Amino acid sequence: MKRILVIAAILCSSLMVLQSCSSTKNASATTSLRRGNVSGNWVLNDITFEGVPAGAVKSLFSEASYKCFIGSTWNLTNSGNGTYVLPGTTDCPTRTQSIFWSVSTADETFQFKKLYEGDKAKNVTEGYRLILSSATGDNMVLKSPVDYGSSPAYIVMNFSKAVK
Repeated sequence: MKRILVIAAILCSSLMVLQSCSSTKNASATTSLRRGNVSGNWVLNDITFEGVPAGAVKSLFSEASYKCFIGSTWNLTNSGNGTYVLPGTTDCPTRTQSIFWSVSTADETFQFKKLYEGDKAKNVTEGYRLILSSATGDNMVLKSPVDYGSSPAYIVMNFSKAVK
């Protein structure tokens, strides 16, 4: 009987140690995706697609063709204010858009709202929620979910830190 109790105690102790180790791994993964990793100046270098053909994507952020965003610069201050500037081409006019942004470590997302003249972020109810795939060092990857068919589909935006 004593032997069974000792074995049960060892098993319970082992399970508690294993659970605490796995929680630590999850916590460290989410803390790497935080506001400080995202703030700064970024250039959107490339846009790719997962589960959706490029031709099916008519616009990005209800604004312009996804092609107009390639080469755009995103200034994300630590206060949550920011802008993105579309570079302008023959098909796409140059445009600067003010935004208010945040990062949620709980669900690893990057959110932003477009702000227009006179808007206060707290009064704007519409915005965009993107999956923050990675934000480490000089690279950041954001995935914008899109409706296409029955399986998950994404517009994948690859950023690099802008050189000052």
